[in-house]
Amino acid sequence: MRNVAIIGRPNVGKSALFNRLAGRQISIVHDQPGVTRDRIGSICNLGQAPFEITDTGGIGSEPDPDFAESTREGAFIAMGSADVILFVTDSIDGVTPLDGELSSMIRTVARQVVLVVNKVDTEGHESRSFEFSRLGFKNLVTVSAAHGRGIGELVDVIESLLPEPEPELETHEMPPLKLALIGRPNVGKSSLVNQILNDNRTTVSDIAGTTRDTIDVEAEYEKQRYILCDTAGIRHRSRHNTSVEVFSVMRSEKTIRRVDINILVIDATSGVTAQDKKIAGLIQKAKKPAIIVLNKWDLIEKQTNNDPDLLREHVDRAMAELFFLDYAPVVILSALTGENIRRLFTMVEKVRQHATRRAGTGELNRVLRAAMERQAPPSRGSRRFKLLYAAQAKESSNSEIAPPLFVLFVNDPRLLPESYQNYLCARIRDQWEYPGLPILMRLRGREGVTQDINE
Repeated sequence: MRNVAIIGRPNVGKSALFNRLAGRQISIVHDQPGVTRDRIGSICNLGQAPFEITDTGGIGSEPDPDFAESTREGAFIAMGSADVILFVTDSIDGVTPLDGELSSMIRTVARQVVLVVNKVDTEGHESRSFEFSRLGFKNLVTVSAAHGRGIGELVDVIESLLPEPEPELETHEMPPLKLALIGRPNVGKSSLVNQILNDNRTTVSDIAGTTRDTIDVEAEYEKQRYILCDTAGIRHRSRHNTSVEVFSVMRSEKTIRRVDINILVIDATSGVTAQDKKIAGLIQKAKKPAIIVLNKWDLIEKQTNNDPDLLREHVDRAMAELFFLDYAPVVILSALTGENIRRLFTMVEKVRQHATRRAGTGELNRVLRAAMERQAPPSRGSRRFKLLYAAQAKESSNSEIAPPLFVLFVNDPRLLPESYQNYLCARIRDQWEYPGLPILMRLRGREGVTQDINE
């Protein structure tokens, strides 16, 4: 797809412009310089044909010296793959020496360039743009990303410079799955994304909290397309240093709900921590499909000298700690070396395949009745839970992967204790497995009482 890269020094409004073109809040907008560190992509549908837009970290002034080099490198990669570059400047600051340096750098890339003078909020501010003409760019557009002023004109100019869109070919490919990489800071989420992409798309550092935005990146692995959603590390709320980090964590929690499969990344060298359990609890509460990844396995192998019993002990310990997310299969891998990355995608496809499985109504009723005969439900006073009929229903979901939903017609939903509900879900899994998928149940009573539950 045709691509447009947004470039500029820190705090000129690149992320606000990116969000305006994308039509939704994706990049975090804050008056703190250096908030965006990674390349973030989305689609702009404001013109005649869609095109991809890429937001980049601010170049220069080193507002965050720990990430200056990787941010600069990411911006160069974005410019190299772009058809058009939006060079964003700040009308309030005027032309700065850094703007001059960046204009020289951008010319070396030999791409079509639009000089965007931002923060021109009213017609009275138009005069601020005059001095920017000395930067020597043919295409200059004044905008106010915060208020939407001039965005239509900017899109028109972009479209005049972009190559003609390629004709869409009819395809029967499955839509790409959205995979979120979720976890606490510094467990290797961004390293895993980069290993999958074989590209330093996201900033990797041993400094906790490096990723701030939720970054959606298209990827292809063994001829299957995916969208990888790299998220900010979720720390305990009491440890959030800034309002930017609070917004980052809120976006990560929102991402858990919007993706198809959540991949919970855990540092195998430190084991399952209390914060890992809280993040797993967010996935469970959202009733979302999940896979658990034990990362940094290369270090565990060194520590255990590849002793299979000790390796198995690490996996068993992790599963025991996350017993409430027991439907999530465990994959051990190393994002650093690439070991077992293929196993992760094999498991993703297995989850996708099982999400399409349907239990036959007759067989489902036989399985549940046999389970109840082996172990009768407990009574409550003089009353006991009774199953009249069961069927699998289609869960209404925008996701490509919906958890299996079973509707049970019963005498009274209030008579089903949680322990017995878990017992029935386990018997369903014995028959149909459903790896990575939570099982949902909807109980409908004779007196119109309906109750939604999940394991």
